[in-house]
Amino acid sequence: MKQHQYESKPLDSKGQISWTDDEHKVWTQLVARQLECIKGKACREYFDGLELLDLPKDRAPQIPYINRVLAETTGWQLEPVPALIDFDHFFALLASRRFPVATFLRTQKDFDYLKEPDFFHEIFGHCAMLTHPAFASFTQHYGKLGVNASKSDRVYLARLYWFTVEFGMIQNDDGISIYGGGILSSPSETEYAYGSVEPIRKKLDVVDVMRTPYRIDILQPIYFYLSTLDELYELEQLDLLECVNKAKTLGLHAPLYPQKIA
Repeated sequence: MKQHQYESKPLDSKGQISWTDDEHKVWTQLVARQLECIKGKACREYFDGLELLDLPKDRAPQIPYINRVLAETTGWQLEPVPALIDFDHFFALLASRRFPVATFLRTQKDFDYLKEPDFFHEIFGHCAMLTHPAFASFTQHYGKLGVNASKSDRVYLARLYWFTVEFGMIQNDDGISIYGGGILSSPSETEYAYGSVEPIRKKLDVVDVMRTPYRIDILQPIYFYLSTLDELYELEQLDLLECVNKAKTLGLHAPLYPQKIA
């Protein structure tokens, strides 16, 4: 079924978005549902960031307020963008510590699932982690790397982003927890990723990750975990483009999901 098409809302001269009553209601319902869902599942660093942000639960937040918190913690800022942007723009924003945020909220019609990353996904899923130094530093480093990467290299880099920033997990003596925004903003993905039976979980190896295909429209059949979030600093020390070359030489793993039927 074709997804509803959304358009980002404009900001006024003060950087405010004119959210409607229906949009405030959707935000309230989404936050209430997901806060309950991630109890005991999201990583401690995420909850620490969420406390710093102090996002409103009864109305959709405004970007200037979130930017003040991000500026005080890691120097990041949110950048309003259309629903989809090209890779050149995406990498350039991350490289300059600006996180792209589409300024639209899903409707009740798409309450449970939306292919496009909406305001809830970006704010609730990612902003708390952007207050953490290791996550913030890695995300900027990733952006800088992508700015000058070739088109073919970016395909492999995209898998690294997917399995860390979007669908990353932590597994250590304290158990399993979640830091990826694609999981944290989705109740079905949260329950599935945290389950004890269905998904495969593997210790993150960069070349292995870059060789792993994924689909955006299904629950992920595999997740990669770190032992601690500070391991993201270690990833920065690697020659990630050399990792891309190794992944290209070795070739892709067989997909762990059925092929999409046209």
